[in-house]
Amino acid sequence: MKEGSGDAGETLPAGRGRRSSTAAYYAASAAIGLGSAALGPTLPALTSQTGVSLAQAGLLFTARSLGSLIGSLVAASPIDRGRGHLLLFVSLLAAAGVMALVPAAPTFVILALLLFILGAAHTALSVGLNALLVWTYRDRVGPFMNRLHFFYGVGSLLTPILVAQVLPLPGGAAWAYWTVALLTLPLALSFLGLPAPAGPAVQEGASRERSDRLLAGIIVLFFFLYTGAEVAFGGWIFSWAIGERGIGEAAAAYLTSAFWGSFTLGRLLSIPLMIRFRSATILLASLFGVLVSVGVLWIFGGSSGALWGATFGVGLSMACVFPGTLALAGTRVAMTGRFASAVFVASSAGGMILPWLIGELFGSVGPRVMMPAILIDLVLALVSFGLLLVRSRQTTHETAS
Repeated sequence: MKEGSGDAGETLPAGRGRRSSTAAYYAASAAIGLGSAALGPTLPALTSQTGVSLAQAGLLFTARSLGSLIGSLVAASPIDRGRGHLLLFVSLLAAAGVMALVPAAPTFVILALLLFILGAAHTALSVGLNALLVWTYRDRVGPFMNRLHFFYGVGSLLTPILVAQVLPLPGGAAWAYWTVALLTLPLALSFLGLPAPAGPAVQEGASRERSDRLLAGIIVLFFFLYTGAEVAFGGWIFSWAIGERGIGEAAAAYLTSAFWGSFTLGRLLSIPLMIRFRSATILLASLFGVLVSVGVLWIFGGSSGALWGATFGVGLSMACVFPGTLALAGTRVAMTGRFASAVFVASSAGGMILPWLIGELFGSVGPRVMMPAILIDLVLALVSFGLLLVRSRQTTHETAS
């Protein structure tokens, strides 16, 4: 069925209104990617700007992720009250303001506060986009959800390229932040005139399988572990490549872009793959692919071919894990507002703790600590994913009996 066709499950009428809202959701997802990917490549510039060490700068990831925790907690209420587009407007407006102010932050404390606000805005925006897209397409949301996350990858890919282009200019990395702010502002205003979808009615009589608390806890644990690895790799690969492999800033920015480029390509490829193959099989293969690629970087990263190839492999393998597991979770546990909030809280906590830990160890041990730390985290994530599949089968058998 084509996007423009209607059915009883859709909450916006087929046609221009629904297409306009969907396009705005995709653009907003790209804006999140643009803003989120800026911190890693500009970290050396920000440390110089505020006079702190690279190890201390790891606290910026902590501040942003702490803001994400707050954003994930406060987003549910306005969405459930039918004010989803107002939430998107406020979140985008706040993100644009922060991006404009970051290059002017005079102290590390003010910079950390700005990134705290940015983390809250981006996560509230992400929760809103995912919920509103589901409400718009209901049972047909699958391919639209993959596209939403694909556009996040597009934004994440473009930012390191932008940073590499502006570094030689007077003002350097500041131009990257100002450009993203200027792109985000009109997008925020567009949501004031768009129709918002209505929320689904609460379904009663949910099966025991969809309300299993142990299974829900395992899923939340997985997102905590996995997101830590994704955020840590995307955020620290730039500094690791300079400190551990000795490449220049421009080359490190392009290496970061290679990661996000493969990440974006993987999101695109996952759309037909998720239709053709079992999602659990694809997710297991992806997690093993990440493990192997990070292992290659750790052991053979001194080789230029291994450095670029394995970085590409990490992005390609990571691409479908978050949206794919979120979709899989929706078939195993009731996707209530409380559960969605728990997933994003866990993801934010994971994205806060591991990058902070790596930043601390950067100063005391050195950049070589990054890859083994991420590898250990990924092994634990793979174990939790295995428990997810086992518990899911157990719950299915219990329900059937």
